[in-house]
Amino acid sequence: MPEITLPQGTIDYRDAGTGPPVVFVHGLLVDGTLWRKVTPLLEGEARCIVPDLPLGSHRTAMNADAEITPAGVARLVGDFLAALDLEDVTLVGNDTGGAISQLVALDHGERVGRLVLTNCDCFEVFPPKEFKPMMQAARVPGALYAAMQPMRAAAARRSPMAYGALAHDLPDEVTAAWIEPFLDDADVRRDTVSFLRAVDKAITLDAAARLPSLKIPSLVAWGQDDRFFSPELGRRLAATLPNSRLEPIEGARTFVAEDAPEALASLIAGFVREGAAQAA
Repeated sequence: MPEITLPQGTIDYRDAGTGPPVVFVHGLLVDGTLWRKVTPLLEGEARCIVPDLPLGSHRTAMNADAEITPAGVARLVGDFLAALDLEDVTLVGNDTGGAISQLVALDHGERVGRLVLTNCDCFEVFPPKEFKPMMQAARVPGALYAAMQPMRAAAARRSPMAYGALAHDLPDEVTAAWIEPFLDDADVRRDTVSFLRAVDKAITLDAAARLPSLKIPSLVAWGQDDRFFSPELGRRLAATLPNSRLEPIEGARTFVAEDAPEALASLIAGFVREGAAQAA
């Protein structure tokens, strides 16, 4: 993979296809392979750029003094867009990455032309209540590392309180690669714990209060079989965003890119084409 050095540290990323730039933002304890089923379907009409963000599954830890918080990672994404000199970006976010994408659009949005939000943290849901124990463990030195040790086993990763309820069928080798950096690299754990300690619904509530000020078009592509981010949450988000469209995706859980890649890719492609037609 190519890499780029930012003030916060070195970011690995995938870059494939030609056309208008589409940047994909993943969430906690996954990496850019979350989008591995979607980007090949778009490469004929978009440049798909997928960074591995410092959210627990990254292979290269950030600088020790980097601000790894929701606001800090949003700034990092903004710096990433600038470093690659991208303009009129379609920004696609999922899970924690959807909350980060909201902050990017609001606070570092000079290069963002369109926003796509799949099932993600928003309003008072940051984090979902089922994952609050993980945030609490991050506040006790060593506790999260100890709590995550069982995740070395595939059966534990399939648990509903791990990856099991986030998609209908996640390959064990994919989740093993996601959890390995956190378990094996103390500096990656430092980054992850820093972010988890800063998660607070006040951040997404403040973002929600500011979302009506956005001037860019938005697409809310929301899986309808999600126990963490309900269909009603997606409807609220679409109603809050100006110039937005809600597209329910039946049968998909949180990781829409895993459960319904063709449907999601089709929606993103159409949204990008609309933007190109308006710019022409």
